[in-house]
Amino acid sequence: MCAVSYLNTVPLVWGLLHDPALQETFDLRFALPSECADQLARGEADIGIVPVIEMARQGLDYFPGTGIACHGPVRSILLISKVPFRDVRTLATDSGSRTSAMLSQVILAERFGVRPKVFSHPAKLEEMLAKADAALLIGDAALRADPATLPYETLDLGAEWVAMTGLPMVFAVWAGRKETIHEPYGSAFLESCRYGLAHMDDMVRAESATRHFSEDVVRRYLTHHIVFELGERDYEGMRLYIQHALAIDRDRDRVMIPGGIPA
Repeated sequence: MCAVSYLNTVPLVWGLLHDPALQETFDLRFALPSECADQLARGEADIGIVPVIEMARQGLDYFPGTGIACHGPVRSILLISKVPFRDVRTLATDSGSRTSAMLSQVILAERFGVRPKVFSHPAKLEEMLAKADAALLIGDAALRADPATLPYETLDLGAEWVAMTGLPMVFAVWAGRKETIHEPYGSAFLESCRYGLAHMDDMVRAESATRHFSEDVVRRYLTHHIVFELGERDYEGMRLYIQHALAIDRDRDRVMIPGGIPA
């Protein structure tokens, strides 16, 4: 089983790692969101915390009740541009990203009317902006960037999605092939999440030391920016996001030129 290595995943897996009743339930490995998706695609993992766009692309099913979502500013998904957003023609996306990379394209298309050329790049902001008009940072790399001090235009894509649609944004869920979506796994994931949220002080101390964030940054992020228990309104937002994202996928497929390179 594959779980994402970013801070926003910690409450989901805290019980699996620390609750004696759950510790023996799964063989848990950690990777970037994109790699978790690829492990499921290759059959190397049965279940994973999977980017929502990859769940849709691979035809996977999901365990309801838990995931990674936001109801406003998410802080860890930043679109940063050295030009006005309406002038963005090239976009470098964090190589760990799938759902957020597509969300950046949805926001640029719907709000600013642009469809930039997109390429993946390691999460090094200045290198990204040396090669592209705009850059997408996600996860811990985005948390280390302070939008207030950057000499660039910056958008929090969680806030942008909620303002545009009036619905939450779901970034990732526990997902797998349909034959794996059954009990007792779903109950274990919900118990793990609730165990983690009940041990917030322990998580904050441990993760601030491991990731070199202040305790205030970790606590605020996990308690104010990320939503871990999901309800029907979250899934309504997820379904709308998938509609937007797959529409962009289809449009891109229609403009492929020989050799498989986007025009």
